[in-house]
Amino acid sequence: MLRRLADKPAPPPPTEEQEAIYTHVATTDDNIMVNALAGTGKSHTLEGVQAKSKTKPILYLVFGRKNSDDAKKQMRSTTDVRTFNGQGHRIWFASGRTVKLDWKKTNAQLRELINSAPKSQQRILWAVYDQVVSGVEFAKSVGYIPQGVAGAERSLITQTKFHALLEESPDDLVSDVIDAILRKSIVSAYDGYVDYNDQVYMPALFGGGFPKYPLVMVDEYQDLSPVNHQLLSRLVTDRLIGVGDPWQNIYGFRGATAQGMADAVGTYSMARQDLSISFRCPSAIVEHVHWRVPHFKAFRNGGGVSVPNRLLASDIPDNATVICRNNAPLFAMAFRLIAAGHSVKVAGSDIGPRLTNIMKRLGNPEMNRAQTISAINDWEAEKLANESTTASDMAECMRIFARVADSLSSAMSYAEHLFKQTGSINLLTGHKSKGLEYPYVIHLDPHLLSETEQDLNLRYVISTRSQDQLVEIASSQIQW
Repeated sequence: MLRRLADKPAPPPPTEEQEAIYTHVATTDDNIMVNALAGTGKSHTLEGVQAKSKTKPILYLVFGRKNSDDAKKQMRSTTDVRTFNGQGHRIWFASGRTVKLDWKKTNAQLRELINSAPKSQQRILWAVYDQVVSGVEFAKSVGYIPQGVAGAERSLITQTKFHALLEESPDDLVSDVIDAILRKSIVSAYDGYVDYNDQVYMPALFGGGFPKYPLVMVDEYQDLSPVNHQLLSRLVTDRLIGVGDPWQNIYGFRGATAQGMADAVGTYSMARQDLSISFRCPSAIVEHVHWRVPHFKAFRNGGGVSVPNRLLASDIPDNATVICRNNAPLFAMAFRLIAAGHSVKVAGSDIGPRLTNIMKRLGNPEMNRAQTISAINDWEAEKLANESTTASDMAECMRIFARVADSLSSAMSYAEHLFKQTGSINLLTGHKSKGLEYPYVIHLDPHLLSETEQDLNLRYVISTRSQDQLVEIASSQIQW
């Protein structure tokens, strides 16, 4: 342990940009928004901010338990490091409610509703199960409260606008069931029965015991959803310092506010500061994304970007990380890598169970390959008719498993087997890659990215995961 600590390189001296931020914090009472590009040392900078600040105590809000645990090791004892969920949980239960935390609360309440429905309706309700669950979760992210709930006037969004933002347009049945589950969920939250979404949704919209901090610092500001913004507005009583990268705003499908950082600058009269020098990405990677962030700079020279016409599978190193916009190309490549003798690890903690749940409802588990693919095509057509934006990728994922199996049951087994792999080549989507970094990155099928703002941001995020080498290649150009 002592050896590893001794070998750990000392952090570089503060850049001029970091010094400017520290001076601004120490010599003014301004609210500050720091635009921190990929790999520019924002965490280290925030450590310096709280060290320079004379304010005590400080609340530091982050996303994710790992970020919280890492920050607690670096921040001084007078800085309270919390995730948004953790802070919301404390607020909601400040009144002494008995806590029952169940991350599958929505699923349990929906199953109860379905099982209590007339037999003639149960099959219809099971068919929209996933759509209702995702709708309830999204409602809690954007702050939708259905009519008939005490406090409904505090809803951050109308039902019409909420429906327009959903991944799949709900019909009257789905809309009614989403509202019914939300009403039930809110009532049970008052009794202390909550899920992770409730931890922010309930205090943000329905109140609680809010602590007072003279300084609140917020990390990953670009990822805040409407309910995160609402919770924050009730926590900020004096000074606010936010850090984020507006070009890494890629979670719109989860409810992240597109112009959240810019809006906050106006709302809180925030002064702007920049962190533009990347310690992660060498010059070749930095220059490769100047089309999106022309003011991006590199701390070190080197690295490499290649866009070959052909890539031999045998040339893919074991430390490679494959990143793609969609899941289906990753699953197809994973099977081919395994067949070629490579070991793989596919990030699929969320999509894996969702895929298998859909496949279970396609029909008889003993359906043959042709029947399974036909059922998948029917499922896709039905979802596309409801304007689903993810159905085609999900359907292609299922077809990949069906093509290598002789039955629906076998296809599900192949899916479960793939997600259990723990090999050396990582495969993950661009959305899952945010916040991570790797020495050798393959951006698979970059043509799948559109010209929307979210996809332009996603291209920047994928490219800047690389610490050294970036290869952009289409699946069809990899020679097996």
